[in-house]
Amino acid sequence: MIVATEHPYIVRDNEILSGEPVIKGTRTPVRAVVEWWKFGASPEEVLENLPHLTLSQIFDALSYYADHRDEIEKYIAENIVEKDKP
Repeated sequence: MIVATEHPYIVRDNEILSGEPVIKGTRTPVRAVVEWWKFGASPEEVLENLPHLTLSQIFDALSYYADHRDEIEKYIAENIVEKDKP
C-alpha cells in the first residue's frame, strides 16, 4: 500500500524496499539522492547520475532528508556495502 508523506514526491510502500521512503513512481530511495549529495554532487549533478528523476524530485528528496535526517542516516548506515564499512 502506497502511503503519502508531507512531501509531494516522497512516498512509502511496504512492497518497495520494505517501506523505506522512495521517490514517487520509482524504486529510488531518498537515501540514494542524499548519498550523491553528501559526496559533494550538486542537485544538478545528482540529476546527471539519476536521469530518470526530475530536479523537483531531487530537491524534494533533500528537503525530506532535512526534515527526517536521523531516519535517512539510519537507512544509509544499514545499506553500507561491507567493504565500505569502517
